[in-house]
Amino acid sequence: MKKRDFIKNLGVLGVLPFSGELFHTTSSLNRELNELQWDTEEEFWELIRSQYDLHPDFINLESGYYNIIPKPTLEHQIKHLKRVNLEGSYYMREHRFKDKDRITGILAETVGCPAESLVITRNTTESLDLVISGFPWKKGDEAIYAVQDYGAMQVMFEQVEKRHAVSLKKVSVPNHPKNDEEIVQLYENEITPKTKLIMISHMINITGHILPVKKICEMAHSYGVEVLVDGAHCIGHFDFKIEDLNCDYYGSSLHKWLATPLGAGLLYVRSKHIPKIWPLLADHEKDPSKIRRLSHTGTHPCATDLTILDAIDYLNWMGIQKKEARLRMLKTRWQNALREVPNIVINTPDDDWRSCGIGNVGLQNIKPAALAKRLYNEFGIFTVAIDYANVKGCRISPNVFTTLDEIDRFVDAMKKLS
Repeated sequence: MKKRDFIKNLGVLGVLPFSGELFHTTSSLNRELNELQWDTEEEFWELIRSQYDLHPDFINLESGYYNIIPKPTLEHQIKHLKRVNLEGSYYMREHRFKDKDRITGILAETVGCPAESLVITRNTTESLDLVISGFPWKKGDEAIYAVQDYGAMQVMFEQVEKRHAVSLKKVSVPNHPKNDEEIVQLYENEITPKTKLIMISHMINITGHILPVKKICEMAHSYGVEVLVDGAHCIGHFDFKIEDLNCDYYGSSLHKWLATPLGAGLLYVRSKHIPKIWPLLADHEKDPSKIRRLSHTGTHPCATDLTILDAIDYLNWMGIQKKEARLRMLKTRWQNALREVPNIVINTPDDDWRSCGIGNVGLQNIKPAALAKRLYNEFGIFTVAIDYANVKGCRISPNVFTTLDEIDRFVDAMKKLS
């Protein structure tokens, strides 16, 4: 790419001046992004990297907690903040709910489900806890989940156990399963006539392991059991549609791989189940068939919701399949390079299709916390240590801004530490 074209690309994504139109319509990134130019695949990913402000002191290989917002999305978020601040109560009374309905419709189309079955929440924990706490439990009912599932939901199940005398059953998902059937059988073995709900991870957050969700759902439904899916790391990470999974409930955090501002999530509830879930907070919507009654968020940062559309625009411009392939390639690059190195333990399945951008690796001779500390202090690489549920290592979650050189530097660091 010629230097003047590269400078032009940066200029296109600068902060645009205010206009009266901004305060009556939600601005779209499409026009700006479509003006960008590149010649090769390498130049495309260089362009992507240029759209992020990255900390100069370390290599960030911990995108799983929160995805840094690219500059084009961030600048639109600032516009939305200024719009809401300028219009004040006028916006809140006249536009807020109309905008949220429109955003929900576009988000539903993006994730592949009816808008009538989707609400915008603040994060995955809120979404899944809404279902766990609001499920019509009766004394003696049973629930099943895995020890690898996210802790906040396990705590909510424990609260339900105490409050409603529900029995909890836990399975342990192997890091390297023989096949899908082994995983399905794990859950099936725990089902009894009293089982009402199974919670599963679409992608296990500590290893990046993608579970065969549809097969588990089909098995569970044959017993009359409903399935709640933790998809915290999946929306905007790899290509799928919620309805194709055949699940009953699905929760995700949009501030992870869709790269919205912090505080955005979603909850999908199959339409026939909406009436039976009790809301966590009471809403003015009294119709039990309307999913809006499950998501009373009160007065909250509306600019976050508005920026969901910009994050969707950015993802669509990049292409979800292109993003998925890039993330999987980065993970496969370090995984293959370390697979046969002495003392190194890879906690993510070997098959490419069983994971995407997230992986986990440890050392036999160093505890995970010490490994994470040494990677940061000695090599300037930031990760997160995992040391529970048969997973001992560091979660490695690069992003679209990660370079091949940074991955190779991580590989060299691990080899030296091994």
